[in-house]
Amino acid sequence: MFEAEADGLRELRAAGEIRVPEVFDCGVANGSSFIAMERLALSRPTARVEGRCGEQLAALHRHNRDRHGWVRDNTIGTTPQINASSDDWVAFFRERRLGFQLELARRHGFSGALQELGAELMDGLHDLFDGYVPAASLLHGDLWGGNWGAVDGEPVIFDPAVYYGDRETDLAMTRLFGGFGPGFYAAYEAAWPLADGHERRLPLYQLYHVLNHLNLFGRSYLGQALQLLRSLV
Repeated sequence: MFEAEADGLRELRAAGEIRVPEVFDCGVANGSSFIAMERLALSRPTARVEGRCGEQLAALHRHNRDRHGWVRDNTIGTTPQINASSDDWVAFFRERRLGFQLELARRHGFSGALQELGAELMDGLHDLFDGYVPAASLLHGDLWGGNWGAVDGEPVIFDPAVYYGDRETDLAMTRLFGGFGPGFYAAYEAAWPLADGHERRLPLYQLYHVLNHLNLFGRSYLGQALQLLRSLV
């Protein structure tokens, strides 16, 4: 996990668009795994910093690859995240994101409506992408309010789950648990407007993270997962 996190931080840092903590080393010492990185004195973001974060995230997303995925697998929380590359985003998201999480949920005993609605959604997934072919953008991958802050008046992001995919997934995660003000979204939209239909895909991309929380933390997330699934199918 730490090796993948270190590689992800380096990938984001190499883009040079938004501040990312420098990684010094990771490995094993005295039987325990470790990652050592730059210490950052975080402060509460101001409205100006939120706007800068929106601008810089849009610039980060303009770093593209030909295929969705990444050079290695990593984790989302402690859940494996499979990043085997694909030139078909819908197939990538169906198999390596939704399908993976739904199968994990089945193994954890969540069957019934969750699996039935999940199968229905995956069968009709292409309908949400009519006329929209997303670029493979460099993504933070887990951009909730706890994974960014301000340092010396500038935004900084950390604790990523990096891969290349639809930039709308990062924006959807920012809206799931809060932590980003209106200036962030206005600045992002001014820098790179989202495509038509992004509102319809928002719950789809949030569903991935809610399913992951269901698998990590249990039944308390089942109702939210079912609500998102019903809204999508």
